[in-house]
Amino acid sequence: MNGKIHGTLLCLCLLLAAVRFDAKASPAPDRLERLAQLREASKRERAVALPAGAKAVRNVAYGTDPAQRFDVYLPKGVQRAPVFFFVHGGGWANGDKTNPGIENKIDFWLANGYAVISANYRMLPKAAPQQQARDVAQAVAAAQHGAGEWNLDPKRFVLVGHSAGAHLVALLGADPKRLADAGARRPLGVISLDSGALDVPALMGMPRLPKLYRDAFGDDKNYWVATSPQHQLDRAALPMLIVCSSERRFPASPCEEGRKLAQKAAQLGVRMEVLPEPMSHAEINRELGVPSAYTEAVAGFIRSLVQ
Repeated sequence: MNGKIHGTLLCLCLLLAAVRFDAKASPAPDRLERLAQLREASKRERAVALPAGAKAVRNVAYGTDPAQRFDVYLPKGVQRAPVFFFVHGGGWANGDKTNPGIENKIDFWLANGYAVISANYRMLPKAAPQQQARDVAQAVAAAQHGAGEWNLDPKRFVLVGHSAGAHLVALLGADPKRLADAGARRPLGVISLDSGALDVPALMGMPRLPKLYRDAFGDDKNYWVATSPQHQLDRAALPMLIVCSSERRFPASPCEEGRKLAQKAAQLGVRMEVLPEPMSHAEINRELGVPSAYTEAVAGFIRSLVQ
């Protein structure tokens, strides 16, 4: 299976868009079965290759649920390493901390003296996005509390997420009190990789909306506001880099959403940058860490926070 298909598995948004989600068209039964198989496959943990000299501490528990686990990837010989803390995507219902693409991030950031943490969280239907964000905040707190054991710097965490994971870290960045309530120190910033939802009420008002969004956010407009980075953003927000696919338009343009959020951030005096990339939703995740101008732009933003 090629990398593009792998990336597609990890984002339910693209899976449903690919089958032309509308009232007049429905995918063939064999296609639906195949998509269901791919979604299930994306939930399974797999082996992750490590660069020479690196160390992995796998499945660290931060809660009692089996989904409340994270993996820690440590560079050789680095003292009090800054942390690239990654949250996977998958439509709030699928995905795993070991999904394809994590190796590129491990290779690049460990080589640059960072530790990488990749976290799981409870997913639909067990936990909706509000609770998922609390899980991520709890994971950050647990990782910071264990920083001494792994030689990490608890004061230098940067949160990174893709798709649904990008929504979760953007929500925590917009309202960092959620992190503090979980016992976490304030991270240095957030990288949102092609978020699945920055303005939730606007998204939920789209005329053609994949079912996954209804499953995630329901029909309660107050819940939409509570889980919307656009609406939760205030002056205490963390610095953010909003990476967006300039090729994606369905169900909304992530770059338009990102610019709208950045405009509000500017009014509040919050640092926020928008980085459009001519890549697919899946490529934005998979290619991060591969040597390129894109990777360097993200790395430069992170360096500006960490140094």
